[in-house]
Amino acid sequence: MKAHMIFIALCFSMPFASAQTAPSDKRIKQFLDENRDKWHDLNVPYEDGQVLYDIIIKNKYTSALEIGTSTGHSTIWIAWALSKTGGKLITIEIDERRHNQALENLKKAGLSHIVDARLANAHDLVRELTGPFDFVFSDADKDWYIQYFKDLEPKIRTGGCFTAHNVRNNYGGTREFLQYIMAQKNYETTVDKTSRSGISVSYKRGK
Repeated sequence: MKAHMIFIALCFSMPFASAQTAPSDKRIKQFLDENRDKWHDLNVPYEDGQVLYDIIIKNKYTSALEIGTSTGHSTIWIAWALSKTGGKLITIEIDERRHNQALENLKKAGLSHIVDARLANAHDLVRELTGPFDFVFSDADKDWYIQYFKDLEPKIRTGGCFTAHNVRNNYGGTREFLQYIMAQKNYETTVDKTSRSGISVSYKRGK
């Protein structure tokens, strides 16, 4: 009887959310691999998703923001990493069709519970978000990169990271953004060498 009671007590003491908060690596990897060459519609390449994943894992980031969901390729990579660190992601997309497709893709990957996906104009919503964030990925309108950074900078924790996509392609304001953020004395900025289109990686070193 005593052993039976101990077994019941152990069962009730186990976290019920564990099955929901620990998505299957096999399921996620299989979904990403099967769709590797199908991500169009302004999504990042597979290799760039890996870059974002690695940054979050390496630094154990838990509070992330993505500007520009598209149909969810980068979102899945970021959310997958956050599932390892116990974190959450807010992602913003202005196009309803892409937003809805991203929701479906997140569901298929088993990561919906990690992501707060919002259909909104990031120009407005970014200003309203309170943060704080320790990871930001900007992949929306390039001519607004500097403004996104200005709006978010006070909400980024020291040690946090602001990343931006397509900075190597030099179009739509990315050159001006790169010059601007490299001039920020409290940020250490590099451009990831493994990214085909260029991801700038800026670590906040102080206020």
